[in-house]
Amino acid sequence: MWVQRFIETARGSFEVFEKGEGEPLAVTHLYSEFDERGNAFANPFTEHHHVYLINLRGTGKSIGAQTEEQYSMKESVLDLEAIREGLNLPKWGFAGHSTGGMLALVYAVMREESLTKIIAGGAAASVEYSADPGSIYCHENPNFERIIEIMNRMDTPDVSLEERKALGREWNLMSFHSEEKWSRLLRSQIAARQLGID
Repeated sequence: MWVQRFIETARGSFEVFEKGEGEPLAVTHLYSEFDERGNAFANPFTEHHHVYLINLRGTGKSIGAQTEEQYSMKESVLDLEAIREGLNLPKWGFAGHSTGGMLALVYAVMREESLTKIIAGGAAASVEYSADPGSIYCHENPNFERIIEIMNRMDTPDVSLEERKALGREWNLMSFHSEEKWSRLLRSQIAARQLGID
């Protein structure tokens, strides 16, 4: 299990989960919320790194935002820097996938001197991906309008945890070929946790 900590910084209090030993590595995602179970992306890094799985502003029990701008990638990098300093780490690595991968790239541009490395996975889909009618992110896809509604709602700070979970489930179901395949993935993750493979 991951160990919960709260890091007090000049930019507010942030909820962080820690696990593993070795070189420090921060992991986060721009919109996801983490808990003591970790997540499928972060868990493998704990074999070789001391991983800090971070709930960014507005997620988990981390501080909220006073303005919408505080949810931006640039502001998130400043929050990450405050967390790194709060942990008294001169440098750390950063890993993220999807929007977390995009955040890794922004972090590297803004604060290269604070990083030992970045690991950016799935950071950018090709233009062809969003132009394919089979993609939920294509304006020709029948789910396009709903996915935009979901993304906009998830980006709203007043969304309750229950609604966020329901929206996330709906988004996930649109991303899988079938509900059965999505359910199979969830069952395999639950089984892995029960067996202590995390």
